[in-house]
Amino acid sequence: MDPHQYVKKEWIVSPTARGVYRAAAIVSLTLYPLLFASIYNGPFPVLKQLLFIAVLATAINGVGMEFFLFRFDQSPAWKQVLWFCALIFLPLGAALYCFLVYSRSQAVRTACSSADAVLGPGGGQAQVIEPAC
Repeated sequence: MDPHQYVKKEWIVSPTARGVYRAAAIVSLTLYPLLFASIYNGPFPVLKQLLFIAVLATAINGVGMEFFLFRFDQSPAWKQVLWFCALIFLPLGAALYCFLVYSRSQAVRTACSSADAVLGPGGGQAQVIEPAC
C-alpha cells in the first residue's frame, strides 16, 4: 500500500465492505420516512435514535460510494460525472449508486469470488471457504 493512501482497498471492495455498504444503503432508505414521522408525530426518544442511525448509515454509504467512484469505478467518464452529480445533489443518490453500480462492479465481483484459504483443524491442511456474496 502506498504510504500516501490512507484507505485500504479491502475497506472498499471486500465482501465485508459490500455487506456493510448494502446494509447502510438499506437503512439510509428509511431516512426520509423517519424524518417525516418525526415532524408529524413530534420527536420522541426512540424515533430520534432511529433517525440518528439512519443519518449515520447515509453518511457511511455516501463516503464509501464517493471513494469507490473516484478510485475503482471503471465506467466511462460521462457516467462517472452523472453519478458524481447524483451522489452530491440527490439525497438518496448514494443508495442508488450502491445498488446499481457498486454491487455490480467488476472490482467487487472479483473480491467476492476470490476464495480465502484458511488453515483447517486437521493439522495444517488448507480448507477453501467461499465468501457469501
